[in-house]
Amino acid sequence: MNPQFQDKVAVVTGAGGTLCSAIAKHLAALGCKVVLVGRTREKLEKVAETLASFAPGASAPGRADLREKPLIAPCDVTDEAAVQTLAERVLAEWGPCRFLINGAGGNDPAAMPTRLRFSEEDLRASGSPPPPAGSTSPAAGSPTPAAGSPTPTSGSPSPAAGSTTPATGSPTPAATGSATPASGSRSPDSSGPREAAASRGFFDIDMAAFRRVLEINTLGTVIPSRAFGLQMARAGGGAILNFASMNTYRPLTRVAPYAMAKAGIANWTQFFAQYMAPAHVRVNAVAPGFMVNERSRKYLCTPDGGLSPRGEQVMAHTPMGRFGEAEDLLGCVEWLLDDTRAAFVTGITVPVDGGFLASAGV
Repeated sequence: MNPQFQDKVAVVTGAGGTLCSAIAKHLAALGCKVVLVGRTREKLEKVAETLASFAPGASAPGRADLREKPLIAPCDVTDEAAVQTLAERVLAEWGPCRFLINGAGGNDPAAMPTRLRFSEEDLRASGSPPPPAGSTSPAAGSPTPAAGSPTPTSGSPSPAAGSTTPATGSPTPAATGSATPASGSRSPDSSGPREAAASRGFFDIDMAAFRRVLEINTLGTVIPSRAFGLQMARAGGGAILNFASMNTYRPLTRVAPYAMAKAGIANWTQFFAQYMAPAHVRVNAVAPGFMVNERSRKYLCTPDGGLSPRGEQVMAHTPMGRFGEAEDLLGCVEWLLDDTRAAFVTGITVPVDGGFLASAGV
């Protein structure tokens, strides 16, 4: 156990996902009392089972205090009243939050076009007649990628909007670069099964879904930061870790609202870091690259274990020549949260991507 973490309260949102469940387990091993926050109780209960052996005092004679085992807290992080109620519960039962991991996020297939570039189909979709024969349209002469054609993505897409799984480097939830659309969708930033979706351009996407993606990936971080950040300030300090993405630096195809939100997370991290500095609350972010999980393998790999066309594109842009694992994040996460080793570090976003951002691919 690490004295910087022992018996400190760590709240982890998106705790049912691949990345944040690994982070929750690591924090428990360091001695934290972990609060698991997510939309699905069943997923949180499975994670809690893996954390139980690390609960502070779990193996000590005479220590049977159930409050020291992982606290399962189903909650919609975009619901301000629900998050405030959770913060009050944590404070009453365990004391003030010291570490907040904002891992909740997601994507929505309805907000994702299947076509990658503007074409005459967009004109028809918007109700306008196609240009006269012989005229030049913005996409004239350039091929339009087929629906669902592979394009490299970063950060793993999280579950459907409203879910609490972080985004990761590869499209899946978690964690990571992009969000993972709901099961059954096939998108460059999803790790779900491939689907034969009808051709859809940007002007055809559902704007209600667009708004939902923006909300879960922005307010889903801001709202917990307000509730637990104030709690930290009253207690004398703490550390907040947000989840950015490869989309933070450059938008990937087909995930406009997700990329827009993740770019905002880096900006929000800087804003809140400078605002909370006088209260001794540090705020940083991690930007996962392409992380492997059961879902991401379906679009990054072939059934026989080789690389899919998209997987080959990702590898071509990843100097370290492999996909990331959840464990690859743990050292960076621990450092950013440690009030001794990272005492003078706040307002930064750290890519953990195997060199993906450093590579031009040529």
